[in-house]
Amino acid sequence: MTPVISARHLTHYYGARKIYEDLSFEVQQGSIVGLLGKNGTGKTTTINILMGYLKPRSGQCRIFGEDVTAITPKTRERIALLLEGHVQYSYMNISQIEKFYSAFYPKWDASAYWNLMDKLKVSPAQKISRMSNGQRSQVALGLILAQNADLLVLDDFSLGLDPGYRRLFCEYLRDYAREGGKTVFLTSHIIQDLEKIVDECIIMDYGSILVQSKTSDLMAKYPGMSLEDIFIELTGKY
Repeated sequence: MTPVISARHLTHYYGARKIYEDLSFEVQQGSIVGLLGKNGTGKTTTINILMGYLKPRSGQCRIFGEDVTAITPKTRERIALLLEGHVQYSYMNISQIEKFYSAFYPKWDASAYWNLMDKLKVSPAQKISRMSNGQRSQVALGLILAQNADLLVLDDFSLGLDPGYRRLFCEYLRDYAREGGKTVFLTSHIIQDLEKIVDECIIMDYGSILVQSKTSDLMAKYPGMSLEDIFIELTGKY
């Protein structure tokens, strides 16, 4: 089976500073893969390379079999991207922003958006301009899920979410992805909520890849330790 994402021998520098070298990985259809590392280790850089926004020093990426530097509009429609930041159009309320976005996505699934808003107890009439950063993040996540894409790419998806809402969203994302056969590639530096949702982990440190492993295999290698404990063991304390 052709992997949804295939990265081969990626090497990238910013000036003289090496971000990483010879990074290779695959993401199979229906899996949830986490690219985990501290801030500044190259997670967002990898997302930008995967989306074709940034050209690596060397290496190649393919998504749905297409080179990301020449990806077709039809394939681009199959990808939902959350890049660091919050939803725009802050003058709208929750209902208005959903209606606005739905016009751009033929496969729009309003139930995915509203189910998440209900779970997160966000009022439909609440204006985005009057929301906290965490609430705005919740709206952005709902809009991503509602696109009903085959591949979800979530960069630092937990930005602004407190621990309770972060855990709730992780559970919702896991169920949403598995029930719909979605593929998810996510990045995070907050590890404690990911143990039960990521099928595979790629743990990065500055300039290197420390581990690429199925989560179950990694947990078996470090018995009695949580994924967060393993992450700290490998990367050092914050």
